[in-house]
Amino acid sequence: MFRTAFRPSLTSLARTAPTAALQSTSAAVLRRLLSTETRSQIQKAVESSPLVLFMKGTPSLPECGFSRAVVQVLDLHGVPAEKMKTFNVLVDSELRSGIKEFSEWPTIPQLYVNSEFVGGCDIVLGMHQSGELEDLLVKNNIIEAELEPAVQAASA
Repeated sequence: MFRTAFRPSLTSLARTAPTAALQSTSAAVLRRLLSTETRSQIQKAVESSPLVLFMKGTPSLPECGFSRAVVQVLDLHGVPAEKMKTFNVLVDSELRSGIKEFSEWPTIPQLYVNSEFVGGCDIVLGMHQSGELEDLLVKNNIIEAELEPAVQAASA
């Protein structure tokens, strides 16, 4: 008897519970789990180079297909080694979990351009296909703008 009397009110309460408040609370908990020292170290890493990639493995030996895909895309764009720094999250478990909390992004690899989080593999591939990645890399002086074929022919 009591169950049926309370069920409608509980159901309506569940439907009206503010999901945004729950999401912001979980984000705040995640921020608290990441120590100030670790957050500071990750921030320094993100700022250490114009382009920073947190990945599984290294560019010469990626240990994950998604990391390999991002490295290949960056290679296609001709990102110079001196403007790129990579961090292998497999050698440091604190970095591996910390970078996910730092960016509030659940997967690795993670790409940063001039200290700004760009995204993971799916975002990078989408940006590559649409031309946005090249625009971002040129805008941030990581790669040179490619000349149009007609301009290249005229200068030759």
